[in-house]
Parts: sequence; C-alpha cells; structure tokens
Amino acid sequence: MARLRRETHTAYAEAASLRLKAAWLYYNQGLTQKDVADKLGISRSTVIRMLDEALKRSEVQIWIADGVDDCVELAVKLEKAFGLDEAVVVPSVDGQDAGGIAKAVGQALGQFLTEVVSDNATIGVGWGRTMTASLSGFRPPRLQNCKVVSLLGGIVAVHQTNPIDYTWRLASQLGAECYMFLAPLLVDSVATKRALIEQCGLKAIYDLAENLDLAVVSCGDIGLHSTSLSEGFITRQTLEELVAAGCVCDTMFNFLDAEGRSVDHPINERVMSVDLDTLKKAKHIVIASGGAHRAPAISATMKRIGCHTLITDEAAARALLGLVG
Repeated sequence: MARLRRETHTAYAEAASLRLKAAWLYYNQGLTQKDVADKLGISRSTVIRMLDEALKRSEVQIWIADGVDDCVELAVKLEKAFGLDEAVVVPSVDGQDAGGIAKAVGQALGQFLTEVVSDNATIGVGWGRTMTASLSGFRPPRLQNCKVVSLLGGIVAVHQTNPIDYTWRLASQLGAECYMFLAPLLVDSVATKRALIEQCGLKAIYDLAENLDLAVVSCGDIGLHSTSLSEGFITRQTLEELVAAGCVCDTMFNFLDAEGRSVDHPINERVMSVDLDTLKKAKHIVIASGGAHRAPAISATMKRIGCHTLITDEAAARALLGLVG
C-alpha cells in the first residue's frame, strides 16, 4: 500500500510539482510508468528517476500490510501494561544496527508528529539520532502560532547529531517560533548553571517548559555501547562510576536508575537541561526509542516522567513486556 504525502510549502518548484504528479498517477491511480510518461509528456526513464526521488524525499511512503499483526498485538500489550494512551511498534530486522533502529523508530515518530501537531502548540524536544531521523517522516501542514523549545544544551564538537540543527529544522518545517537552548550540555558547576539560567536569557526556556502541550524525548542505555560514551559526552571513568551508582538510563543527559530516580553522581547537578520533574507536567509526553538493550532505559524514563505515547520497535517492545512479567 502506498500513500502520497504532499509537500505543503506555499509554492512548489516546477520539478517538485511534476514529481508529485508522477507519484500520484503511479501509486494512487495505478498507471504504468509508460502511461505516466505519456500523460506528462516525459520519458519513461524520467518517470523512474522521479519515483525514486519521491521515495528518497519521503513524499511517498510505503507500508507493508502483511505481517503487521505481531506489531499491533505488541502495541496493545504495551498500552495495557504501562497505561499508555497509544503505543506504536515498528518491525525489527535481524542484525539491524543502532543506526537502523533509530531510523525506523524516528520515521514512525515523524509520521506521528505529522498527524498530532496542531495550531498554537508549544512543543518541547530533546535530541539524538532517533529525533533527527524523525525529520524524514515529518510532513506537517503549515501551522499557526506554534513554538518549538529545545529542552537541553548542546555540544561543541558535533559528530553525528547536531541538537541546534534538529530544533531549527523542526521549527522551520512547522513555520514555528524556535527557542534554542544556547548553552553547553555540561557546565563546570551548579553556580555556572544558575548564572546561565538567571543572567543569560535561558529562563525563557524554563518558563515555556512549564506549560508544554507536547514533549518529545528519546533515551539511551548506559553500558559499553552507550551513545554518551561513544560520542565523547562522558569519559569511560564517569560511565563506570554511573554504572556503580545503579544507572541504567540517560534521558536528556539525566542519569537514572531502574526506578527512574536520579543516581547519586555530581554530573546530574551540572547538566544543562530542563528538569525532568518539570517535563512530566507536559499535556502529552512522547518517548521514542528502540532496541532490546534500551528496554530498561525506556522503562526508567516512563517511571520518571510518564508517557502518553511510546514509539519503539518489536525487540524493545518484547523486552519491555519481559520486564513486567
């Protein structure tokens, strides 16, 4: 089954308009590539290139109807086990690496956000590979009076994920006001943190976070394959100290134990992020994360901030259900 997602800018480039017409005729009207070429007055090879480009741009998205029963059943079980409003479970693929999982879960997040974001919404967002991947599936209409608020600071040396870029691109696609958390992810002391908030304009971020309509976050595990370690956000010594303190989870660079409590480590006092107890006040909380190894982290995050919508993959879903018996 194919579904065409229209671009929603006020004006189309001529090439984009022709590409969308070709996709519509081929996927929705059932014309052959030759028929599409004849109808549009272009060559069949051009039609093939256009259809390929439409898929790459996520203007056309394809769902496989067969074999999704397991995912639906897992979603229903997650909703019941964790008291969720909704669970979205995407298929897992054997041998899929962390990047592939983040892409699959992120695209499902983008599709979810496309459907639920409305006018006048204030949206708080974290960052990470899953969040960045959501942009490829995010095709919102142009909305009015929306705000996108970054919930944590950034990093100096960017490897794979640029938090400022993600927040800005999300806001741009919505036509929304963008509130950047312009501070380091980690500072040297509580005094520095307090000064940045009170004297450098960041208080506006914290004030907006008190009344979020939608909060969207991901979470990471703590271990040898921790993103925080691999990206150089923490040292191996710090990771070992966190594990010794009972840490299983990194949520917005807040380090939590299995019950969702902040572990006793000084790094938690120096992180530049909106407090998780503030985040739980949001009207609707979305957690998007996948991989069986992240089940304890997802569980801990839900215990700490709550969750209305969980977006994950099969492997994580089964591991989460295993945690509750």
